[in-house]
Amino acid sequence: MFNRIFRGGRGQRHGAGQGSGRGLGGGAKPGSGPVGDCVCPKCGFKKPHVAGERCIDLVCPQCGTRLSRE
Repeated sequence: MFNRIFRGGRGQRHGAGQGSGRGLGGGAKPGSGPVGDCVCPKCGFKKPHVAGERCIDLVCPQCGTRLSRE
């Protein structure tokens, strides 16, 4: 309120709309971590996820599309 009165009435507060400094939100996707499957978004092929191996680095053996995390 002080800023609004003495700064030309712009209605802007310090830090308004900038979040609270806790990252971009959302956190980890459900299914991420050591468990879950790598899935082909095109044909639906599934492969169990291996810890330390990114799903996006794998290619579907059926259609050649890169896998994504389920």
